[in-house]
Parts: sequence; C-alpha cells; structure tokens
Amino acid sequence: MLALLVGTGIYLSVILGFPQVRYFGFMFKEVLGKIGKKAEGEGTISAFGALSVALASTIGSGNIAGAATALHLGGPGALFWMWITAIFGMTTKMTEVSLAVKFREKDAAGNWRGGTMYV
Repeated sequence: MLALLVGTGIYLSVILGFPQVRYFGFMFKEVLGKIGKKAEGEGTISAFGALSVALASTIGSGNIAGAATALHLGGPGALFWMWITAIFGMTTKMTEVSLAVKFREKDAAGNWRGGTMYV
C-alpha cells in the first residue's frame, strides 16, 4: 500500500512538473501573506482560516500521535521517510482536490454540491 501511494505521488509529480516545488513560494504568499487581511464578502473566510480548517480535518490528533510514536520507535530514519511521503503526498492531494472542484455540481438552489470537503 505504501509503495502504491508513494509511487502514485512520484508519478503525478513527474507528470505535473513537481508542483509542490514550483508553487512553494506562491503558496506561502497566498496563505501567510494574507493573515492580517479580512475576508471580503459575507460568509467568507480568509485563506489562513481555510488552511487551518483543512489541516485540522485532514490531519487530526491521531496522526500527530502516530508521528510521535513513529519517531520514538523508528528514530531519525522514520522522520526522513515521513518527509518523503509528505512531499509526494502533496501532489496526490492537489490532484484529488482539483478533480473534486472540477466535478462538483450546482443544485436547484444554486449551491455547490461536492467539492474539496466532500472527498
């Protein structure tokens, strides 16, 4: 399973031109550069707020405890492999979210159904 997940991440990274490296500066500018700015419009949240909610719902407290356990049991080698899987997992997640946004639909009331948090 690990080989399939990392292999898919490597394949998508090569096909898409390593977006996790190419857009690294853009990501920081978009998210961290707008921390103090208010979100425009009613019912909107800031980019940092959206990132915080997405990370909290994706990571969860179990993964934090799991990473600490892996580091304790596996030593520094476990940290290296966590970084490798995280780097290639970024591309897999980006592709998943892009497809979710592409295939979302509007309902009769004009609200979007599906999308990134649906996946």
